[in-house]
Amino acid sequence: MQRVCFLLKVREDRKDEYRERHAAVWPEMLAALSGAGWHNYSLFLREDGLLVGYLETEDFDAAREAMAATEVNDRWQREMAEFFEQPEAPDEAMVPLTEVFHLA
Repeated sequence: MQRVCFLLKVREDRKDEYRERHAAVWPEMLAALSGAGWHNYSLFLREDGLLVGYLETEDFDAAREAMAATEVNDRWQREMAEFFEQPEAPDEAMVPLTEVFHLA
């Protein structure tokens, strides 16, 4: 199982709405994530907008490709893009960090 961690930057003026959106993620989006192999997926948001994402999956590239093939992910990404400072779509900006230590 791969453990994946990534960083994104939420616009400071959109943090509250970002939190609200994630308090009510669409059921079909949750089902698509699970079906695509995203497990133990968490997002952590710091007050300055730094977003830390963590998930576990058998194959991150395959899990991302599976999500990219869904209509619900396309809708979600279009709606969420305006919350981020990066010009690219949020899914495309997810660059995994290199794990340097893990205590099991």
